[in-house]
Amino acid sequence: MNALVAWYFVAVWGAGYVATKAGLHYAPPFTFLSLRFLFGLVCLVPVLLLFRARWPRRRIEWVHLAVAGLLMHVVQLGGSHYGQYLGMSAGVAALVISCQPLVTAVIAVNFLGEKLAARQWLGVGLGLAGVALVVWHKIDIREVTAANLSATLIALAGVTAGTLYQRTFSPNCDLKAAAAIQFAAAAAAFVPLALAVEGFRVTWSATLVSSIAFLVVFTSLLGVSALYWLTRHGEASRVTSMMYLPAVFAVVLELVLFGVAPGALGVAGIALTCLGVALAVWKRNWKSSTSSR
Repeated sequence: MNALVAWYFVAVWGAGYVATKAGLHYAPPFTFLSLRFLFGLVCLVPVLLLFRARWPRRRIEWVHLAVAGLLMHVVQLGGSHYGQYLGMSAGVAALVISCQPLVTAVIAVNFLGEKLAARQWLGVGLGLAGVALVVWHKIDIREVTAANLSATLIALAGVTAGTLYQRTFSPNCDLKAAAAIQFAAAAAAFVPLALAVEGFRVTWSATLVSSIAFLVVFTSLLGVSALYWLTRHGEASRVTSMMYLPAVFAVVLELVLFGVAPGALGVAGIALTCLGVALAVWKRNWKSSTSSR
């Protein structure tokens, strides 16, 4: 089961980059994200009606879930989307966000009591180096400004903090209830921003609707739930090492959909990334998030 969930997460997270890139042509970032989470709430209604959710019983539990949602959805997605909107190249953005496994490993070792072997630290480093090679052709330092770099670093902090926050304060929450609370919190944050900053401008198209539908159902609902489920059942540093792989999957998807083949450097990066993830998640006498049970 862990293997299926892990590879599903990798696939939808990688495909999410392509869907987001397509959707942002028709709506600015905060408006796009407002539509995404409003539609997400609509999709959740039949799920909550058909399958009973276990809602938090104490106010503090609601607060913890809302905070995790704001970090994961608002801070991470708002920062990364707005960084690209301000001109950050896709390569630099991917490289910055891909620092998450390294940041998580440092936090997990120093504050969560996890222990990483030298092999796993090597894997974390090799994985990041592999991602750098994969996106090297998309890196344009000339497009980096203080504003778009700050937005992307905020996104990195959001996804790291959100994952660890939910794992620490809401480890046993009902994922359906968590999604509803977190989508509502995200919509409540993004809609006022979209109205105030962007005037809620939308150019409706089939591409926009398709991208939002994909991101809501497969990434926000199922993908984020898969990430939370994996962190609940595995050590944080090993699970987040899987975050290196979506960039690889995105390259494969570009090849399949658009015929854009990676160069020799990209192929080397893919191999190095896969090796790094294998070293990071594998431990003797331990079944990783990519091991079947």
